[in-house]
Amino acid sequence: MSDTWTIGIIGGSGLYQIDALEDTQWIRVNSPFGEVSDEILCGRIGEVQVRFLPRHGRGHRIPPSDVNARANIDALKRAGCTDLLAISSVGSLQEELPPGQFVVVDQFIDRTKTRSSSFFGTGMVAHVSMAEPVCERLSKIAAKAVKKAGGNVSKDATYLAMEGPQFSTRAESHLYREWGADIIGMTAMPEAKLAREAELPYALVGMVTDYDCWREDAAFVEVSEVIAQMNANGEIARKTVEAFVAALPKKRVASPLDTVLDFAMITSPDARDPETLAKLDAVAGRVL
Repeated sequence: MSDTWTIGIIGGSGLYQIDALEDTQWIRVNSPFGEVSDEILCGRIGEVQVRFLPRHGRGHRIPPSDVNARANIDALKRAGCTDLLAISSVGSLQEELPPGQFVVVDQFIDRTKTRSSSFFGTGMVAHVSMAEPVCERLSKIAAKAVKKAGGNVSKDATYLAMEGPQFSTRAESHLYREWGADIIGMTAMPEAKLAREAELPYALVGMVTDYDCWREDAAFVEVSEVIAQMNANGEIARKTVEAFVAALPKKRVASPLDTVLDFAMITSPDARDPETLAKLDAVAGRVL
């Protein structure tokens, strides 16, 4: 296992470029799991290799339900990533998380319905733990990076992942608050699950664009308002990425998340499907 960092940045709504990248080149990476959202922008910040993927594609052309998270994570693994930092625009379910706040996610509640949520299946079965779904090491660095970038940051948030593309009903918004969710978005699941299956430590920073519709005395969220706040958040997000990379230790010490598949594979070798195994060459080749 290499002791150098190659950081994959998954840019969500509001983060479509990284100004600090040097020696850049857009490279197409093919995946056996289908179409990747876009080419991957390869470059470096200082001595750290960075791979940037716009989650919705350049121009924000892919809606949340059509983002092929399997292909995206597989492609980032093929591009040499050791760790992932995801940036996402989110709605707030708590009064103390106003528009403009940045939130480092600790837990998820998955309410998505139509998305392929695993690389594994018939022919090769595996079960990874999602009890602690993010990388603590990356999350701590990310929180400090937001502060250095001039943003207000909260930690240990629970992210409710909904299907979309419509926003919540008021009844749903109240329900999610009762469940203990702090922010709501449409893209972090199954992205975080797939990162875990691919043995890629993952952290997520949410950028609050609006209050969800639980506030009885407030107007419903409008896309124009969300876009305006996204643009305001974007500059801090770009500076956060730069500060995050600069704060990484010079050498990457191995993470327990690098080897989660050692304890996850359940299909006996003589029952494994060769065609399925061939598709898993990047995400699970280490153990296959």
